[in-house]
Amino acid sequence: MAYVTGTALLAALVVGCSADTGTGGSAADSKPGEETVAAAAPGKYRTLPEPCRAVESSTLKDLLPGAAELTEEQQRKVFEGTASVTYDTDRRVGCHWKSEDSSSSHSLFIDFERVVSYDPTVSDDDRAREVYTKKETAAGLSSPSATPAATKSTENTEDNEGKGGKKQTPPATSGETSGDDSDPTSHALTGPTSEDKNTGDEHTDAATGGTDGADEGSGASGESLQPRVLEDLGDSAFLDDLLTRAGSTAQHRTVKVVFRTSNVIVTVEYTEQPTVSTVVPDSKELQEKAQALARKLVEEFSE
Repeated sequence: MAYVTGTALLAALVVGCSADTGTGGSAADSKPGEETVAAAAPGKYRTLPEPCRAVESSTLKDLLPGAAELTEEQQRKVFEGTASVTYDTDRRVGCHWKSEDSSSSHSLFIDFERVVSYDPTVSDDDRAREVYTKKETAAGLSSPSATPAATKSTENTEDNEGKGGKKQTPPATSGETSGDDSDPTSHALTGPTSEDKNTGDEHTDAATGGTDGADEGSGASGESLQPRVLEDLGDSAFLDDLLTRAGSTAQHRTVKVVFRTSNVIVTVEYTEQPTVSTVVPDSKELQEKAQALARKLVEEFSE
């Protein structure tokens, strides 16, 4: 009887296993004819700025004129701002400032939203573009860069709001939700300026000039003051202008500038409310200041 040494037996087993793996192991894990789909590129921005430090004190002094009448300690508190309450500061942050003087009150609100796509086939930038387009469409606007689907949605909205009639511009709200339905961490942002909203308000945009002597549709130099798409501000941007009145109380005007830069959407809301009910806040001044701040914020993201 022939005996096989342990070493020879082990070598034979190794050779046999190697042969089986060559015809089965790797082949079982692969699927012939199936292409691997590359994951979409992540967004440019992974973090958000500190919102209450995003605006320089010199800019705040210009936007909040009532603060100049306060003591140094009171000014410090005003310029510190109040941070918005959010559930995920990696995804959304905001800050609110307010000042009052004898003739009017001014408030400023900024909101930073970092959009993340949870679909591996859709990039963060593309998802942010979808979220931004929804905001633009909700304002009754449509930019040339909007997708065909977004443009069609806008047209349907206008038809539903009344054929041939004036668009109904939605009230300005701070910290509105993004509509990012794919985001399981999406949350409601507490809007600091919700105190300005009143049931039954009459909403009139700058396009119609408002009521009781409000602004005309364009400034002295002929530039449009109507809600509109803005050029050369981030990747895409728009401006909305709302004049709100509640009965016999003073009117307040809110100018909102929204822009997108890569996967971050920034909202700037600037509001003025005179103490006298017959005084109408000036669209041109508010729009210029809101746009100037938005452009400074774009530069911060570019650094």
